[in-house]
Amino acid sequence: MKKNLLVTLLLIFSLGPVFSLRADEGMWLPQLLQAMNESEMKELGMKISAEDIYNINKSSLKDAIVSFGGYCTGEIISGEGLLLTNHHCGYSSIQSHSSVENDLLTEGFWAMSKEEEIPNSGLFVTFIVRIEDVTDQILEGIPYDAEEEKRQQLVRSRIEQIETNAVVGTHYEAKVKPFFYGNEYYMFVTETYKDVRLVGAPPSSIGKFGGDTDNWMFPRHAGDFSMFRVYSGPDGKPAEYSKDNIPLKPKYFLPISLKGIQPGDFTMVFGFPGRTEEYLTSFAVETLQNETNPNRIKIRDKKLSVLSEDMARDDEVRIKYSAKYASTANAWKKWIGQNKGLERLETIDQKRLLEKQFTDWANADPIREQRYADILPSFQEVYKERAKINLPNVYYREAFYGIEMMRLAARLNALTKIGLGTKEEKKALEKTKSYSEKYFKNYDFSTDKKLFVALMQMYLDNVDPSFYPDALKEGLSHHYNDLNKLADYIYQYSILSSEKKMDRFLDRFSEKKIKKLEEDEAFKIYRSFTEAYSRQIYPTLVDSQDEIGKLNREWLAGLREMMPEKRFYPDANSTLRLAYGQVKSYSPTDGVQYDYFTTLKGVMEKEDPSVDEFIVSQKLKDLYKAKDFGIYANEQGDLPVCFTATNHTTGGNSGSPILNAEGELIGLNFDRNWEGTMSDIQFDPVMCRNISVDIRYVLFVVDKFAGAGYLVDEMVLVKEKAGIVEN
Repeated sequence: MKKNLLVTLLLIFSLGPVFSLRADEGMWLPQLLQAMNESEMKELGMKISAEDIYNINKSSLKDAIVSFGGYCTGEIISGEGLLLTNHHCGYSSIQSHSSVENDLLTEGFWAMSKEEEIPNSGLFVTFIVRIEDVTDQILEGIPYDAEEEKRQQLVRSRIEQIETNAVVGTHYEAKVKPFFYGNEYYMFVTETYKDVRLVGAPPSSIGKFGGDTDNWMFPRHAGDFSMFRVYSGPDGKPAEYSKDNIPLKPKYFLPISLKGIQPGDFTMVFGFPGRTEEYLTSFAVETLQNETNPNRIKIRDKKLSVLSEDMARDDEVRIKYSAKYASTANAWKKWIGQNKGLERLETIDQKRLLEKQFTDWANADPIREQRYADILPSFQEVYKERAKINLPNVYYREAFYGIEMMRLAARLNALTKIGLGTKEEKKALEKTKSYSEKYFKNYDFSTDKKLFVALMQMYLDNVDPSFYPDALKEGLSHHYNDLNKLADYIYQYSILSSEKKMDRFLDRFSEKKIKKLEEDEAFKIYRSFTEAYSRQIYPTLVDSQDEIGKLNREWLAGLREMMPEKRFYPDANSTLRLAYGQVKSYSPTDGVQYDYFTTLKGVMEKEDPSVDEFIVSQKLKDLYKAKDFGIYANEQGDLPVCFTATNHTTGGNSGSPILNAEGELIGLNFDRNWEGTMSDIQFDPVMCRNISVDIRYVLFVVDKFAGAGYLVDEMVLVKEKAGIVEN
């Protein structure tokens, strides 16, 4: 026993950066903080308790945190349902109310009363009611070596039953999610509000200051925030939009600190991080780093080039494609930084070292050898098989679906699968009409045609001809193998090319119209692509993914058994998590040191009237010149704008509150530094930083710049003494 313990301890201390857990690494389940993290958090400076963060018997911090639209995080900051999130999270809602004549994106918007707040169709926020560990209920009696299909059937059946029983007779919803690839399961009981109204947004010159140039970068000077308000029915429960609805009376809202920040201050980020993959094997990282990312980057390079050119020539196109461009550029830039980080950390080599140690550990015991010895060879084999379809899969998702017309075709294809004359068909038709209206509101014929030519050419140049769909080959053959001529024909005659044609097509929808659609050249290409994908790519993709999922489950079980003293945190999966760290500066390269904060002075220094991303409004310049910062200035008399800390964050954490040791709001998380974007796969405490807009800059913009000080009056501001605020 002593010998085995010594071997285990030696392994733990020899694993290096891949498994050297730091206080600032990890996205922790809030209901487990008391057992796993509270003592460490208090050592780092936390003044509140784990129960103040998560409690189902009384109000706590978790009652102020929402999933915003299912893709970002937001937080309640007043007793009247006022909600704060990022500008880029509210961007699509702001865009939906914008036009050339009333450009809210450029000019900003502020409701000066509740009556002026703007409803947002389809926008919702979700609160967590409670989280429960249901692992035993799900896995009871299932051996680790059970036949996989039977295991999954049993797991799905139990999940369905647990979810149903948890919310029967209530308006709540329940979702059970796997953790550690199915070694654990947790149920999330939630409450969703669907009346969410736009209250305010700064102009893009503040909310998007720095634009794509500064995206993923520091020093940063963006006031990346927007404000909404959550409404309930008169009874306080969720309700669809109605003029009779009232501002939500939340269980809890966040107090706001004006005390400022210092290096080393304890911080927490509370939100809904989207996805991390910290426990990938070397085989997965090698595929991602050497093939998937380089090709995704190359495709988006081309797409961004086309969009940029057209947006520069026409303001109407700029408004239509602003959100699409930002979304495309966001992942593009992240993947570039991610690859650089993985290369710098030599992640593949570190993963291989861990795998060697795992193999030695497994082979040292007959029982472990029987269970774990085949895992890594099986990983190697399945990734070898998957490599055959990886490149065509990347080009199908990024190039083919990078063409907007193909996404519209997908919507129509779904409509044709529903029986004519049924209730389902009527509902689907109405949804398709609504989708078409929104689609063409933000669509430009000429731009999408250019994308078709550029991205299809990339597909032809980079994918093996055996994966070319028949309709594309036939279409090219009919047009002298000239992609431009094929595009001219499609965009002139296709039903999918204009709103007018789509309206005629959807009016009095019939079997005859379905047949006409099936003869449409663009639709034929769509179907041919998807059929080829379903036949040549999807089966291998699904089979390999199922096998990888099973292997990952055993891999994690083995790692946790090999390192019993290590605190493992689960990968992010869009569930509520808390990360904690400290306010801290960093050095991106040799000889360069970035301070932990920026000020309004940096906005003025970056100003460039000839570049849209760096325009500064005259009003902001006047306020700066007069030093009219009010109560929001720091001790030196400067206005803080952004700051960095060591909290472990990812996509989905956009809009998350960053809190101080007392649980007070000090900022709004909106980005990570470019040098730390590999943190989804490997966290580097030296380099990884989350970037937040300082809450003092947010309030300054609301109060001094926008003149909407009545909103600040709703909030609880803490200047010196901390306290938990309850309704």
